[in-house]
Amino acid sequence: MARDALTLSLIFVSVFFIPTKIESTTVAATNPATNFIKASCRATTYPVVCVQSLSVYAPTIQRSPRQLVQTALSVSLERAQSTQTFVVRLTKFRGLKPKERAAIKDCLEEMSDNVDRLSKSIKELKSMGQARGKEFIWHMSNVETWVSAALTDDSTCIDGFSGRALNGVPA
Repeated sequence: MARDALTLSLIFVSVFFIPTKIESTTVAATNPATNFIKASCRATTYPVVCVQSLSVYAPTIQRSPRQLVQTALSVSLERAQSTQTFVVRLTKFRGLKPKERAAIKDCLEEMSDNVDRLSKSIKELKSMGQARGKEFIWHMSNVETWVSAALTDDSTCIDGFSGRALNGVPA
């Protein structure tokens, strides 16, 4: 049980770092799977976004911490890929200043790293099977490292657009 809480808190801290349009979902408040998702999302940085993003997957998640984590990572990967595509489009804008072009280029590299790290995290979770003890800790340490690095990549991308040089908000 403690490892499930550790897993959930680890993943949910990082799962919703890429802002996207959220489609509204209608799920009965008494649904045990939805209640499980809501309770799990309370520990996240953005609980409303967490619930909105995962509630649609309630039938798949049920009340499985492992399925919740896998789904959260899959949603994050999908959003990271979407963001990467968006940043690629930004590179094609004409009239960009050199500093803007450099920030976009750096961000694209960070997004590429994000996609890679989230993909590795998903594969690691799938490959760990029913690992226990030291083997479980080793697998989770890998996931934690890659998810933490993805968060850092995201922050680095955002920081590249802040400050006076790009008319952003000072970091």
